[in-house]
Amino acid sequence: MQTPVENYWTIRLTALKEELETNNFEVFVAQNTAAAKELVLRTIIPSLLPKTVSWGGSMTFGATGISSALLADPSLTIINPYEQGIAPAEAYERRRQALLVDVYLTGTNAVTEDGRLVNLDMIGNRVGALNFGPKNVVVLAGRNKVVPDLDDAMLRIKNYSAPINSMRLDKKTPCVTTSVCQDCKSSDRICNIWTITEKSFPKHRIKVVLINEELGF
Repeated sequence: MQTPVENYWTIRLTALKEELETNNFEVFVAQNTAAAKELVLRTIIPSLLPKTVSWGGSMTFGATGISSALLADPSLTIINPYEQGIAPAEAYERRRQALLVDVYLTGTNAVTEDGRLVNLDMIGNRVGALNFGPKNVVVLAGRNKVVPDLDDAMLRIKNYSAPINSMRLDKKTPCVTTSVCQDCKSSDRICNIWTITEKSFPKHRIKVVLINEELGF
């Protein structure tokens, strides 16, 4: 077998797809970022007929290149909170406006094997949109985000994802130095709002694209 790792994860992601579907998520499996991009742009987005689209901060979403394609689509009104050069107040306001779009795209910090999405947010816009507001949410998740259970999800996020993201964002938090969560009180702390999404409500409002690659943190 020439691709044993990919084959292993295809089996794992297929099983995870079934678990997520029992929790009312609509789920797709893509073998790489190019396939995920094609799936979102050619299948998911057209099926929803959106007029307005936005997204949350996600390295996985960024890696797919979907944002550039959406920005080039004249039929869509894009609310881009991450446009370079805009003032912080404008970026914050766009995050608020994004809570009412037709389609919101984002990543997730972890996916448990029993089909739950686990996230820890700084501002709350990403998890806010995941929970309520946008008519539809598309979650993109690399295979490295899969964990056995809730305890493993929280441990992974606090002692891996959060420290690395704090380093990436040049935050002034203890974990940048120690690499381990110190449950700090820093004003730069990015670990403020936990959410555990056990089921999609309404059914299929949240669509999960599982990608057979290592993506994001």
